[in-house]
Amino acid sequence: MDVAFIGIGVMGSGMAANLIRAGHKLKIYTRTKAKAQGVLDLGAQWCPDIKTCVTGVQAVITIVGYPKDVEEVYFGENGIIANAAPGTYLIDMTTTAPALSVRIDAAAREKGLLALDAPVSGGDTGAKNGTLTIMAGGDRTAFDACMPLLEAMGKTIRYTGKAGSGQHTKMANQIAIAGTIAGVCEAIVYAKAAGLDVMDTLATIGTGAAGSWQMANNGPKMAAGDDKPGFYIKHFIKDMDLALEEGKTRGQELPVLSLVESMYVGLMENGLGEKGTQALIARYEKGTP
Repeated sequence: MDVAFIGIGVMGSGMAANLIRAGHKLKIYTRTKAKAQGVLDLGAQWCPDIKTCVTGVQAVITIVGYPKDVEEVYFGENGIIANAAPGTYLIDMTTTAPALSVRIDAAAREKGLLALDAPVSGGDTGAKNGTLTIMAGGDRTAFDACMPLLEAMGKTIRYTGKAGSGQHTKMANQIAIAGTIAGVCEAIVYAKAAGLDVMDTLATIGTGAAGSWQMANNGPKMAAGDDKPGFYIKHFIKDMDLALEEGKTRGQELPVLSLVESMYVGLMENGLGEKGTQALIARYEKGTP
């Protein structure tokens, strides 16, 4: 398919590269062209603006930072909805507010466009390897038609329901991650204090009931002091804020999520927002608030 890809960052670069390798033709737009050089080297076409990028394509994929960025790229006279041709598939893979995904879906329908909210999980490793979990909500026809695109980027691909359902599924994902990553941190600092070989401990307990993606992937990074971002702390805080807000609208109490978010906010306030989520270990090892 001919695809416009908007947002070439830590996640988008790997996802766009896998689309090209799968035979899709990409036009790309991102605020900083230098970040897209790797994808350009694979044959993608650079576009100077959104209007140029979405002209003449069958599908538009976006993965940007925050809800305000999603608003900016989709709405307004220079946005995707105003400039994409009728029949184009719109796939927003950003983690954003479910209500915003519902708005995009409604606006898209008015213009003869078909929209999906399809956030992902799996970090930069999953993006590079094409093994992301993709949680899609919105138009079922669009989901079926865009399966070749989704399969180029992900391994577990699920249709979750009407517009906004993909985002709600991602909220549940982030809620589960918050408690898990904190638990891995606490297991590591306990193992160190007990004089255990931390890597051996992770290898041992990771094969039992305590095993998780976070333990297998971020646990060794924590133990080695590797805080390079596979997923930024600043973006995880955004996701947790969204989940807490959604919970609040339903009268739900999410105490574990609230506690973990407060620890991450402390890291952010100490200048660690650009670090990977595994840097939560600093909260325990260095006493960062």
